[in-house]
Amino acid sequence: MVVHSASEGVLAGLDPEQRSAVTAPAGPVCILAGAGTGKTRAITSRIAHRALSGEISPRHVLAVTFTARAAAEMRHRLTVLGAHGVQARTFHSAALRQVRYFAPRLLAGRAMPELLDSKVRLVTLAAARVGLRTDRAAARDLAGEIEWAKSSLVEPGDYVVSAARALRDTPHEPAKVAEVFTAYEQLKRSNGVIDFEDMLRAAVWGIEEHRDVGEQVRSQYRHFVVDEYQDVNPLQQRLLDAWLGGRDDLTVVGDASQTIYSFTGATSSYLVDFPRRHRNATVVRLVRDYRSTPQVVGLANAVISQARGVEARLRLELSGQRPPGPEPDLRIFTDEPAEANAVAARCRSLIDAGTPAKEIAVLFRVNAQSEAYEKALTEAAVPYVVQGAERFFERTEVRQAMVALRSATRSIPGETPLPTAVVEALTAVGWAPDAPPAGGAARERWEALSALVQLAEEYAATPEVVPIGEAASVERQVTLTDFTEELARRAAQQHVPTVDGVTLASLHSAKGLEWDAVFLIGLAEGTLPTTYAKTVEQVEEERRLLYVGITRARQWLWLSYAAARSPGGRARRPSRFLPQLDRSGGTERAGASTGPARRPERRRTQIVSCRICGATLLAGPDRKLGRCPTCPSDIDDELHERLREWRQRVAGAQKVPAYVVFTDATLTALAERRPGRPEELIAIAGIGPRKLGLYGESVLALVQGAGVDDVCPEKTFEISS
Repeated sequence: MVVHSASEGVLAGLDPEQRSAVTAPAGPVCILAGAGTGKTRAITSRIAHRALSGEISPRHVLAVTFTARAAAEMRHRLTVLGAHGVQARTFHSAALRQVRYFAPRLLAGRAMPELLDSKVRLVTLAAARVGLRTDRAAARDLAGEIEWAKSSLVEPGDYVVSAARALRDTPHEPAKVAEVFTAYEQLKRSNGVIDFEDMLRAAVWGIEEHRDVGEQVRSQYRHFVVDEYQDVNPLQQRLLDAWLGGRDDLTVVGDASQTIYSFTGATSSYLVDFPRRHRNATVVRLVRDYRSTPQVVGLANAVISQARGVEARLRLELSGQRPPGPEPDLRIFTDEPAEANAVAARCRSLIDAGTPAKEIAVLFRVNAQSEAYEKALTEAAVPYVVQGAERFFERTEVRQAMVALRSATRSIPGETPLPTAVVEALTAVGWAPDAPPAGGAARERWEALSALVQLAEEYAATPEVVPIGEAASVERQVTLTDFTEELARRAAQQHVPTVDGVTLASLHSAKGLEWDAVFLIGLAEGTLPTTYAKTVEQVEEERRLLYVGITRARQWLWLSYAAARSPGGRARRPSRFLPQLDRSGGTERAGASTGPARRPERRRTQIVSCRICGATLLAGPDRKLGRCPTCPSDIDDELHERLREWRQRVAGAQKVPAYVVFTDATLTALAERRPGRPEELIAIAGIGPRKLGLYGESVLALVQGAGVDDVCPEKTFEISS
């Protein structure tokens, strides 16, 4: 009776969909859980409910996820719920534990080989063995390509064909990568070491090829839970299948719209195909979002609603459960420095108003974008931390480039224009202006050095003013020496350690995290989506990256892009993923990014939410009404009829069609929203300053109860040219 009561207590506070997931019968269960819908609560409650009711034993459960942090959170929640003894681990941790335990039996008494922490050193040696000289970035890209191949169950001899089939953007010619792959495997064997993929394969081999090992593992683990199932790769799925051994007590949870790691070998196909692979599967959809305001949720729905491809088949339309909050802020700036300065100023104001710095995040597509924000936050006295990467001036390639620039001050003539001098110095250390390399790490190195060139262009655009007398001065063009001193100054400012601050992070490293306020910056074509997204599938993954970024925000959301990367630079278009919002609003002037003479314009678009449910409105008629077409109308029919009669009289007096005065949709909006002040009236789409001046007084009087004869008795309206 006590056990039954405890298991029922687990259900307290769950919403209907979460309860369905928790109480689903034994067997295959697929929980499609949108961002912020309480997926961890659902799966831990499911485990606890089954354990406390006596249906399963906690020690027979294996729950796996992808990060140690997520596994620790799962263990903590299970302990609080009273489900003691459940094993919650990452795939690698679970496999390592099993391989170590069975190693004496599998390896004829020998201990498990040493596990490599990183492939880079051996990959560098393997590349040299096949005649390929690599720096650290190139070696990291080769290591990543080998990890993709091994995670995808691709052998060295099959790599060329498999890479072509997968449309891989390989760091070198595929046949050369295959040679490095082969040499790497040989070096591992001769050194008596294994990598993480070998360890997963060893766990699979031990279970599949050794009957006694398989029986012991399957006797220990009988019930399985997999978190973030959209991120499983073929090797991990092979291990999961080995653990199951044909059984089907499996619960998976995932969100196809958050599939953003396909470049590593992760695939959402197992999540998408789960009902087909398990014909008797129970599928539950969690769509109540408890993290974000309805305004943020509505914008996320609007962005992902345009998705295409297999992942879109499992698209979830979220429903915000929190009270309404501020509208998302969409800003357009003339250049990136202006954008960074505005973000820093807004961060400062949020902190001054009481938002902890650790509850604010600035998210970008590539790490090289961080430098402008590190500088702007430093100058605004806003503490910050860089998540998942080094600070810009601490990166190896940037430190090396600064050494090269200092050396170049002795060899490059002083009269050389600064941007030309910087390009010349960086070219000498292997950077090419118009040739971004293939491979993620090498490309990131290139982008960091490219950011230095952009800094030089911005710095050169501000000549130094040198006094020559009491009342006179002259402009002096800045030199390479000046620039190296400026870089040293910036590095010194940004190297100050911080314990608690605004998070700077890439969109990839932000997955699984959340903040009160989120700034999504650099949302321009060529950045998001990146120019390297060539296929439809790659572009769709970029869309999902933006979706993930939006759903990190609890309360405040800022989206922005700069019309040019640097002052006076080439114009860019906004990201194709941004909703087609009304951009006809007014403009406001922002501070100049460089030089006292510049006054770049900052434009703010208006995002309109449903006044009833809070969803973001995109269609023109919906935006005018201020509500979704499916939300109930609260129209004042009597007012609507008076407005129609008034419009007819005005149109007749002006000798114009009625819709020229106000459209039917505007009349409906007036009768529903019943504005009481001019500012409420002009907030209705379709009523601008001109119509406010012509008709505002009459409309407000009608709303307040005046009759048509009271506002236009034999009155004519003249329209000025």
